[in-house]
Amino acid sequence: MKALILGGGGMLGRKLAESLVADPIAPLERLTLVDAFAAPAPPAGATMPVDCVTADITDPAAVRALIEPRPDLVVHLAAVVSGEAETDLEKGYAINLDGTRNVLDAIRLVGDGYHPRVVFTSSIAVFGAPFPEIIDDEFIPQPLTSYGAQKVMGEMLLSDYSRRGILDGVGLRLPSICVRPGAANKAASGLFSNIIREPLTGHDVVLPAPRSTRHWFASPRSAVGFLRRAATMDTTPLGARRCLNMPGLSATIQDEIDALGRIAGPDCVARIHDEPDELIMSIVAGWPSNFTAARARSLGFAAESSFDEIIRVFVEDELGGVLP
Repeated sequence: MKALILGGGGMLGRKLAESLVADPIAPLERLTLVDAFAAPAPPAGATMPVDCVTADITDPAAVRALIEPRPDLVVHLAAVVSGEAETDLEKGYAINLDGTRNVLDAIRLVGDGYHPRVVFTSSIAVFGAPFPEIIDDEFIPQPLTSYGAQKVMGEMLLSDYSRRGILDGVGLRLPSICVRPGAANKAASGLFSNIIREPLTGHDVVLPAPRSTRHWFASPRSAVGFLRRAATMDTTPLGARRCLNMPGLSATIQDEIDALGRIAGPDCVARIHDEPDELIMSIVAGWPSNFTAARARSLGFAAESSFDEIIRVFVEDELGGVLP
């Protein structure tokens, strides 16, 4: 198998690459990691060739060069995140919509029976209020942000190109991935990770949304599991409905903070400072907070069941299992 990870320099791209090298889902002949800003670092311990490439998915010629070697698996993680897509409309559509179409069209142009598995990371931001108490798999996407709109359009392209037999697509509507390691990015959902990661690493942090805010979460470990499952699953049960709501955990910000207190104590919690931000609050308020994810669960996708679990995953995977 030849695998191509677009957005391979991001957090999920790096973790997926490490996972594929440590435990391949199929004999891995070659792995290509692509990022727009700098060539990603190859995962440690790779025994197969790993190409680390800088490329811009808004450039059709650059995308065609990535697809011409005919990778069997294309994982499309490259995107402008939610907050930046809202403040920079042109950039959001250029990358999240036009870039996605470039990827799918490059596959079409190879022709000659080429039919790769394409895993596309969408988002629960495709849904907009008003919401039922729990969103089931029949709830219709109607986003209230530009990011959500761009992801819906990507989903429709994925489904149509799959219907036409150009590729075999699986779309994953990811929960907010928490707790994210590393520096904060411009994703509005980053606040949910920031208020856990920063206190656990000895830093004060601003909380820009009300503690009553409820949201839908899964850990980076679960997200890698989603991607691996999507890469190998039988897509026949999907039919024409190629996009799935991923499992997760519904919790409030206060639930997060309570879990942090149980695991790390009150001094850690005291590093969180409430400072409301109107833009962040308006974006987060338009996101859904609870799902059945019955369809995905029936197909073998799974996630955590408590926020304590999510924090412990971060401590194990990023802090070596030791609280500072």
